Amino acid sequence: MSKRLYEIHADICKTLGNARRIEILNILNDRELTVSELIESIGAPAANVSQHLSVMRQKGILTARREGNNIYYKVSNDKVIRACNLMREVLFDQIEEGKKIARKFSAKSR
Repeated sequence: MSKRLYEIHADICKTLGNARRIEILNILNDRELTVSELIESIGAPAANVSQHLSVMRQKGILTARREGNNIYYKVSNDKVIRACNLMREVLFDQIEEGKKIARKFSAKSR
């Protein structure tokens, strides 16, 4: 792979490396919502949610369409959701492994 491709890849990963953005992706998982609906679901200030939406739209992670006064957002590619879900599975595996180690250590110290 070329260095430029690695840079773009890292940039997308950085964009997804934000808890609020992952929350937004999770909410948009299989549906399209307006900015107002997202703000209500998240319970964050409108300016904050709008900023995150803008960044993800600029990176091509989300698409937006206007209908009247509303702007609707959705995930641009289902593979983004699959990638996030895969990373969540890795997290759960790590948590489970940590629990196993803790139980083993706890049993030895008794």
